[in-house]
Amino acid sequence: MKKLLITACCLLSLTGCASEYIIATNDGKMITSNEKPELDEETDMLHYQDEEGRDQQIQKSEVKQMIER
Repeated sequence: MKKLLITACCLLSLTGCASEYIIATNDGKMITSNEKPELDEETDMLHYQDEEGRDQQIQKSEVKQMIER
């Protein structure tokens, strides 16, 4: 029982380390990503997961700013 409690505490502390990212586009949209977006150098597309966990992508040139929340 004690090991289970310690394991649960460790898992809960790790989930607090996850960061959201806000992507501001040139046309004023604010996009929330569940993880750090990754740039595909070949296509110049930024890949990210939206709030619902779906994979999305946007052109790098359409992104004005990206901040960690």
